[in-house]
Amino acid sequence: MSQVLLVEPRGFCAGVDRAIEIVERALEVYGAPVYVRHEIVHNKFVVEGLKAKGAVFIAEVDDAPDNSLLIFSAHGVSKSVRSSADVRGLRVIDATCPLVTKVHLELLRHYQNGDQVILIGHAGHPEVEGTMGQAPEGSVLLVSQPEDVEQLEVADAERVAYVTQTTLSVDDTADVIAALQTRFPNIQSPKREDICYATSNRQAAVKELAANSDVVLVIGSKNSSNSNRLREVAERSGCSAYLIDGCEDIEPGWFGFDDRIGISAGASAPEVLVEQVSEWLKARGFAAPQVLKVREENVTFSLPTELR
Repeated sequence: MSQVLLVEPRGFCAGVDRAIEIVERALEVYGAPVYVRHEIVHNKFVVEGLKAKGAVFIAEVDDAPDNSLLIFSAHGVSKSVRSSADVRGLRVIDATCPLVTKVHLELLRHYQNGDQVILIGHAGHPEVEGTMGQAPEGSVLLVSQPEDVEQLEVADAERVAYVTQTTLSVDDTADVIAALQTRFPNIQSPKREDICYATSNRQAAVKELAANSDVVLVIGSKNSSNSNRLREVAERSGCSAYLIDGCEDIEPGWFGFDDRIGISAGASAPEVLVEQVSEWLKARGFAAPQVLKVREENVTFSLPTELR
């Protein structure tokens, strides 16, 4: 009979848990509506659930009405976004993940020291826009792959530092760092790795899951960086892998009845979706899932003081 493996850790990380709880608590304390700049986390199911409770998702600060409560998403925002909220006199609650804030502070420290800061990340991602926006426009250089490193132009090759987006592929980022260290032997690195614990743990777990599976289903939305990286990790390990929002996206032709199926979930995907996928498989005669535990996780982040 087929084997279905549920890998641990998977799903919500501490930063996502905190961001969602901030919106829910703000609705309880201040009442609906509360306005959220961009998706609080990149998950369709989560966003729709919060909309139903009274959260209104907007593109920019200017879309929030006067005197409203505005929440910044877990991905963080630039200094210009903060100042535009200040100018409007909006009441702001910041749901930026503390691990993203750590990267912001690192970048700022290097910039103030006169170092040329290089950010490893994906252009256009909200976290990258927020991180680059901690320093004046044009002062931070962005690279996403080793080939980008040769194109960099810096004033002083001895005064260079790098930081990274928190949700990158650990392996891909190592290649970019190696290219940077080859070109700039004295480049300064973060004191502790910027890729967050949850991203690293889920990628390590998916590697082990893929080694024991024929097909891997990664539950997560298409615009979720960390979920896309999980699918790529599984594929690189020689597995067929699919990124799905939920069981409605599964195509029966993806696997045979004798295939070993692995299930993981991105850091912004709720456990209820994992349960629904497991039930979908069981209803079609697949085995009840077994747990494959790879790493322990016990990280938590406290809420902002105004919501405690």
